[in-house]
Amino acid sequence: MIKKSIINLSIFSLLALSVQAQESKLKVSQTTNSDKSVRLNFEKTDPGTQTLVLNFREINNSSGSLTQSFTVSGYSGSFLTLNPTNKNQGIGLSYSYRYIRGKFNPKYDNAFVYLLPYENDVQVKVSESSFLGATYFGSTTPEDWKVYRFYTKDEENVTAARKGVVVEIVDTFESDNAGVAYTSKTNHLIIEHSDGTLATYRGLKKGSFVVKLGQTVFPGTVLAKNSKYGSNDRYNISFMVSYLKSKDLEANNSQNNKTSKSYYGFITPQFFTSEKPNVVLEADAFYTVAQSKDIVQKEFTKKELKNIK
Repeated sequence: MIKKSIINLSIFSLLALSVQAQESKLKVSQTTNSDKSVRLNFEKTDPGTQTLVLNFREINNSSGSLTQSFTVSGYSGSFLTLNPTNKNQGIGLSYSYRYIRGKFNPKYDNAFVYLLPYENDVQVKVSESSFLGATYFGSTTPEDWKVYRFYTKDEENVTAARKGVVVEIVDTFESDNAGVAYTSKTNHLIIEHSDGTLATYRGLKKGSFVVKLGQTVFPGTVLAKNSKYGSNDRYNISFMVSYLKSKDLEANNSQNNKTSKSYYGFITPQFFTSEKPNVVLEADAFYTVAQSKDIVQKEFTKKELKNIK
């Protein structure tokens, strides 16, 4: 008999990515083939990459490591086939699995240049957001922590800073949180890039989203509108680029909010601006959005370039 259980690790609890009691976004099933082999399959609610960690509590009449990890993308597919040691008998399995958004330890270009996430010629003021775990729970801020907040004078369209696929949209909460220092009830969007990094745009206006889950977006593509989010009564979003650096998904089982660690690493991106072609942004500085054909088309496929022409 095959038994299974599941734990979902949400991507950004904004603290340390602890286990969340949520509706499953990834489900594992199995198919027994005519030769008595067992194929393990997955189904997901979004096309993005997930790292799936499978733990066998029991496995009879087959061999393999008791703990295995897999990278799964798309909405469905197969990720493992188990063959019977004795071909005249079936395979008995008992397992659990956990999963977390992202490709484990992807190879990324730390010098990649992004666009500012607004339309051309918009002026933004930049600030840096503190690590909430340190602010509210006394935990240690990750050494590479970097989250920007981009303020604008007026409500503006938020645009993609880099080409990628929309893998998560939350458009649930009322948008005006002005004067609130912190709330988890914010609308956001996550874009997965071709190198496995993830860009999170947080603080978007409810009902303003103009892209869909699974859509490929390009630098400058309008995503949604910003909102009055945070302790200042100004229009803004927060922007973060991260990657999955740990797949030890049981590491925080015995930890609390103070001692738990993030499964993600954080990238300090360079940006193309009117003031400089590639710059690491400084807090409290003003920058003007600009676009460059080379930057916009840097990750285009030959077919996409042909369509533009």
